[in-house]
This record gives sequence, C-alpha cells and structure tokens, in this order.
Amino acid sequence: MGFFDSEIVQQEAKKLFEDYQSLIQLGSKYGQFDREGKKIYIEQMEEMMERYRIFMKRFELSEDFAAQMTVEQLKTQLEQFGMTPQMMFDQMNRTLERMKSEVEQ
Repeated sequence: MGFFDSEIVQQEAKKLFEDYQSLIQLGSKYGQFDREGKKIYIEQMEEMMERYRIFMKRFELSEDFAAQMTVEQLKTQLEQFGMTPQMMFDQMNRTLERMKSEVEQ
C-alpha cells in the first residue's frame, strides 16, 4: 500500500487542510478579536503548525515514492523563495511569537 493509499493519511490530510482553511478565514477578522480571542487564535495556529510539522515529518520518513516526491516538490517550491522547510517553520514560529508579544502589550 502506498503512503497516500492509507485511509488514515487521507483523513488526516483532509482534516489538516480543512482546519487550516478555517483558521485562515477566521484570521481575516483577527484585528476585530479581543485579547482573549487573539490568544486563542494564536494557540490554534501553533497547534496547526505542530500538526503540519508532524505530518511533513511522516512524508520525509516514508520510503514511499509519492511521499518522497511530495517532499521534493515542497522543497522546490520553497527554494523559489530562497527558503527551506525548516526556514518556513522558523518563520511561522517567529510570526506567532511576535503576535503573542503584541497581544501581551
């Protein structure tokens, strides 16, 4: 069975994508949130990034050809912006840390 043939992988990918889309849509109203709402949103984004990091690590560790191709495609796309996957995660974490510090002020 291939990596993407797994029903668990398919369900997790679908849930991850749906949750991400919901958070991005909700984020368009971030400026209207009160302090507690902003804290909750940041926590949810942190949880999402951790889920995404774990999901991507599964791709990297898989010996499945399609999974390896997915990793290579991500790397190629990020290279166009002068980034690596680790740099992408670091940037997202810095953004969330900045958002947290702004909420605390």
